[in-house]
Amino acid sequence: MRSKAFKPLLWLGLLILVVSLACGPTPAPTQVPPTQVPPTQPPPPPPPTRESPPTVTPQPPEKSGGVDNLGDVETAVIEIIAEGSWREPEGWDVNVGYRGSGFIFDQSGLAVTNNHVVTGAALLKVYVGGSDKALNARVLGVSECSDLAVIDIEGDGFPYLEWYGGDIRVGDKVFAAGYPEGRYTLTDGIVSVSEAPGETIWSSVDYVIQHSAKINPGNSGGPLVNEAGQVIGVNYAGISSSDQNFAISRDEARPIIDEMKANKDVDSIGVNGITLYGYVDYNGNPIYGIWVRSIKPGSPADKARVQAGDIIYHLGGEVLATDGTMADYCDVIRTHGPGDTVDLAVIRYGDGTILEGQINGRELEVTGVLGGGDPGGGGGDDPGGAYTYVTYVDASGTIQVDIPEQWYDVSDEIWTDTWYGVKFNAPAVTAASNIDDLYNWTAPGVFIAASDDFGKIGGFIQLLDGVKGWFEDCDFEGRYDYGRDGGYEDPLYEGQYDLYENCGGYDTQVMMLVVRPKSDPTAYLIMVEVHILSDADIDALIAILDSFEVVGNF
Repeated sequence: MRSKAFKPLLWLGLLILVVSLACGPTPAPTQVPPTQVPPTQPPPPPPPTRESPPTVTPQPPEKSGGVDNLGDVETAVIEIIAEGSWREPEGWDVNVGYRGSGFIFDQSGLAVTNNHVVTGAALLKVYVGGSDKALNARVLGVSECSDLAVIDIEGDGFPYLEWYGGDIRVGDKVFAAGYPEGRYTLTDGIVSVSEAPGETIWSSVDYVIQHSAKINPGNSGGPLVNEAGQVIGVNYAGISSSDQNFAISRDEARPIIDEMKANKDVDSIGVNGITLYGYVDYNGNPIYGIWVRSIKPGSPADKARVQAGDIIYHLGGEVLATDGTMADYCDVIRTHGPGDTVDLAVIRYGDGTILEGQINGRELEVTGVLGGGDPGGGGGDDPGGAYTYVTYVDASGTIQVDIPEQWYDVSDEIWTDTWYGVKFNAPAVTAASNIDDLYNWTAPGVFIAASDDFGKIGGFIQLLDGVKGWFEDCDFEGRYDYGRDGGYEDPLYEGQYDLYENCGGYDTQVMMLVVRPKSDPTAYLIMVEVHILSDADIDALIAILDSFEVVGNF
């Protein structure tokens, strides 16, 4: 469960009973008549006396240094704000901060939380023990199947929690600690089931602890502790409607945490995902699989070119999530070693393409589209590649354009460069399903830039000639008028565009357009570059041409 850290042993002093040994009277030396003592023989030494043993002062056992009571648990519990971008089935969450909890288990700053809290985040902000000072942290290891992660918080000498060493029994008093909605809470309850089934839509744990200590959104990753403040589990899920709360058991978590703290991922290919169950494609056919919310950079999934918004529907030849859980997905991962090559197939839901490749092997390549058709030229009349649109305005408030919401990888930084001795600053927007793939000619998308400095370089013809080097991997098809002389109709702008095809050896076409405003031809110039891979992308091109506009001042 996700939302928008002790086993100190109580000790008793050892009572040592010092029993002094009773000493009897010292015997008197035997008297020897003087006539019987040889004149040269010294008198015999007195017999040794018996001394009492030294007194031993009782010493209590040395304390471990961990938290040793329930009241101090808060000092070792952490609030985590994971900032980044996640792709949900309902849409793209860009630059959002999700809240979660965790707890420190080593004074060096090692802490436990959930995989679904941290994987794919651009940065982590950690607040220790209710402090308002944000600390940085880095992820050491994750387990997507067990929904666990270990992070290393900057600094040292932290309070920490220890693990409970006894049996976990039904009826034991427990407490759930964490930071739902940014405030420390401690809810109480009992262990309801010591070994409950642990399959969920985002993880696959054999057995978990079911308890009645209320878990609220934001508690994910926080500790479940006993009355002595000792950890018995890691909270990760709750069903509010039935007041059921779940924690990953200590016995399941500890061996995995020991591996992760050594910079190792466990039962993971680098995916933060949930199952799709009951979803249908554009033709009404059911879709099963793992929806990828985010990807851990550098992971096997990342290297295979899996993206946020993909649906992993085949792994190792197994159709996934047909029962609505991660069980099959995690069974395949656990069956193979971290370096094994495993076949992989995904649906890129943004454009309806089907891609196949391998984990630790071949990168994903397009092999089809939903509903059939030619993956290189789109799906024809198949609606699998149909787009829905959003109106986007760049951060500077200068450029407005309608783009497919499936082109969720968006950048709108100011473009600064020098051409032919002219330095320019241009508000710019780039949008694609994956910007890296856009410039590798394997993804559709758009680039728009506008500046009043462009006119110092020349007119639209000079700019079109100046960017020809961008398309040296393409075949030039021709140059055409836009907004005049029978060209594409546009009431606001006029100019020319170049068409390129077979870019990078793919069936990728590019329209490169440069225009000026009809109302004031010397005011500014706009560059519009659109990459086209399917019929749906042609519809996107038309939507872009019908909507792009400079709405702000330079």
